[in-house]
Amino acid sequence: MKLNKNFITHSNGKNHFIVSTCANNFNGMVKLNSTAMFIVICLKKDVTEDEIVSKMLDAYEVDDENARKAVRHVVEQLSSIGAIDM
Repeated sequence: MKLNKNFITHSNGKNHFIVSTCANNFNGMVKLNSTAMFIVICLKKDVTEDEIVSKMLDAYEVDDENARKAVRHVVEQLSSIGAIDM
């Protein structure tokens, strides 16, 4: 899976956003927390859920189950607005 080319990321230090550049399914922006932004950055390259979870385990003090839940939640939310190409 990979971030759809019609979505870009923006971060100004404290605030993180994903912005639609095309008015197909979703026209707007979504404010992300730092964990969701980490996942979105991983999605800039073609990546699997397991690869993102592995990167989260390296970057955060989190167990596999909670990392996987976070990844699935973010992927589900981004998929609902067409931001992820499977």
